[in-house]
Amino acid sequence: MRINKYLAECGVASRRGCDKLIADGKVTINGKPAALGDDVTEGKDEVLVNGEAVQLNARHQYYLMNKPKGYICSVHDERGRKTVIDLLPAGAGRVYPVGRLDYDTEGMLILTDDGDLAFRLTHPKNEIPKTYLVKIEGSISDAALNQLRAGIELDGRLTNKSKVKVIETDKKYTKLHVTINEGRNRQVRRMFESIGKEVTFLKRIKIGDMGLGSLERGKVRKLTAEEIFYLTNL
Repeated sequence: MRINKYLAECGVASRRGCDKLIADGKVTINGKPAALGDDVTEGKDEVLVNGEAVQLNARHQYYLMNKPKGYICSVHDERGRKTVIDLLPAGAGRVYPVGRLDYDTEGMLILTDDGDLAFRLTHPKNEIPKTYLVKIEGSISDAALNQLRAGIELDGRLTNKSKVKVIETDKKYTKLHVTINEGRNRQVRRMFESIGKEVTFLKRIKIGDMGLGSLERGKVRKLTAEEIFYLTNL
């Protein structure tokens, strides 16, 4: 395995960051300064960064899915509905969806067996921003937009402040980007319901600054080492 990839998968830094560490002479392989392009063998070569040994973390599986409507974010469903697990490739292992997207909501979903990452991305205290594409019927007033941004009372307490931006509108519909840093049940839909607007389309398009890229609806791919590093350091 190339040294920069090895270091990235050890969680040292992004692959680009690892290249800089190597170029700065802070990485050694078996006591000798590492060079860009060097290969290492797990379990055979000793790799040090700033004099400290690094090793690969436990092997976890990480997948990115562009969830379609009509699937639930669960491993099993007592009602026999299709689950996101049905979309995974053969041999994916026992991975689980991180957080939930409603049955009728589509978009970006992480699936993994890494409990630490799942906790990081979903625990309210971490306030990880998630951005949604929202479509509603008709127009929306500036006053309503400001209500959404300031916080909406759900279940007796205000939501955190959110970012709301109109990206397209006409007399029939409005499309918006909405960024929230909580994960309450059906939060985005309920926020709009509270101002008298029904969401007709909802898609999660980003976690932090990481998006779906060219991943098509219903498709799944493995996360890259750089993406794993990004998510674990959000």
